[in-house]
Amino acid sequence: MWNAILWGTIAASATMAGAIIVLKFSIPKRLIAFIMALGTGALIGATTYELLGEALELSGFKELAIGFLGGALVFTILDIIVTNKGGHQRKESDRQHDTSSSSAGLGIFIGTIMDTLPESAMIGMSLIGGESVSLALVISIFISNLPEGISSTVGLQKNGYSKKKIIFLWLLVVFFSALSSVGGTFLEAAPDSIKAIMSAFAGGAIISMIASTMMPEAFKKGGPSVGFITSIGVFISLWLHHL
Repeated sequence: MWNAILWGTIAASATMAGAIIVLKFSIPKRLIAFIMALGTGALIGATTYELLGEALELSGFKELAIGFLGGALVFTILDIIVTNKGGHQRKESDRQHDTSSSSAGLGIFIGTIMDTLPESAMIGMSLIGGESVSLALVISIFISNLPEGISSTVGLQKNGYSKKKIIFLWLLVVFFSALSSVGGTFLEAAPDSIKAIMSAFAGGAIISMIASTMMPEAFKKGGPSVGFITSIGVFISLWLHHL
């Protein structure tokens, strides 16, 4: 349990680091886009090699399909709800973007938690059976969370949130992420079919999140070159997986 808390906290702390960076410095949006693209590739790789590969080893394609498509569907439905509340701004690093929704700040916060929970659960599930944590998984999640913290903090600032309130919200994100990581370890006694479904469920949610939020925003701010950077992220994830 303590390993899950430790690694879940480390991975999620990147959102806090991103918040501190943007509160202290002015970060070029193109650089944020490049980091987001790198994180996108790293997460795609980690999801494929760690979650889906493991789920297929534990069970068959039926369980993989149920979990993966179910996770993607659930995330998409929740994302639509959160987006209507202003949560889409959690990936937007443009300080000049205007917002008129008074609930947008809360939407950004809820959307960020929704993004980080499946990632953190991945860490907990990787520790089942006394296994050591996957370095590829932790680094991939950390890289992806850094631009999340940067862009979401910009969105909160646009909605009038003070620095103290923003820091408090990110502490909550780290806390819930650590809990999610611990929750992933509770599947240790579950049948292999359930473990496979839950691993694939987290994978489906993450891929859906990447496609609907990270990839469009990275391309919007960084242009076509983010495609190559995303490829680097996938390669790094593969390299770390085989270390």
